Amino acid sequence: MKGLLIVISGPSGAGKGTICKALLEENDFWISVSATTRQPRAGEVDGANYYFLTKEEFKKRIDYDDFLEYAEVYGNYYGTPKSNALKAIENGRDVILEIDIQGALKVKESYPEGVFIFILPPSMEELKNRIINRASETPESLMTRFKSAYKEINYVSKYNYAVVNDTVEEAVKKIHSIIVAERCRVDRVKDKILDSKEGIIHEQLYD
Repeated sequence: MKGLLIVISGPSGAGKGTICKALLEENDFWISVSATTRQPRAGEVDGANYYFLTKEEFKKRIDYDDFLEYAEVYGNYYGTPKSNALKAIENGRDVILEIDIQGALKVKESYPEGVFIFILPPSMEELKNRIINRASETPESLMTRFKSAYKEINYVSKYNYAVVNDTVEEAVKKIHSIIVAERCRVDRVKDKILDSKEGIIHEQLYD
C-alpha cells in the first residue's frame, strides 16, 4: 500500500512543531525537508534543516515542477520538494509535512489525496499564554502574531481534520487514529479489495 502524505499546520503557538517531533519519535515516518535559497544559519545542516539551493537551482526545479508548493519571502525562495516525498510515498512510507497554512492549501491543490490536519489550541487565551511564554516576542510582535492567529483559525474548514492540542500525548493519539482511519478508506484500498474479490471468485470456480 502507498504511504500517506500527512500535512500538519495551524496558527503560531498551537504546538504543531512539538506534536510533529513526538510523532517522529514514535513512528517510522519520513519527514519532508524544505528547500530554500537563504544562507544557512550557524549550526544548520544541508539536507537536515533545509536543502540550501542557489536561486538558479531553485528556479530550475520550479521549471521541472519539482515543488509541491513554493513561495518567495523577503527575497528568498522556500519550497517543499516533490520528487523525494512522492518516492517515499510510493515505497509505502508515510510522509509528515509541517508547513504554514498558505503552503498547506497550495499542497492540497497539487496533491488533494493528502491528509490535512489542523492543530488548534485549547483556547485563544491558552494560545496567547504559549506565545508569551516563549519570551521571544516584543509587545508589538506579540499582538501581530495573536491577530494573525485569529485570522488563520478561519482556515480550519479547508482541512480534513481538526485536532485540539490539550496535551501533546492526546493530540498524538488522535493523529494516530486519523492515520488508521485513512488507511481503511475504500478509495485507498480498492485495489486490494478487488484482488481479494478475484481470489475468492477463483477459489469458488476451482473448488
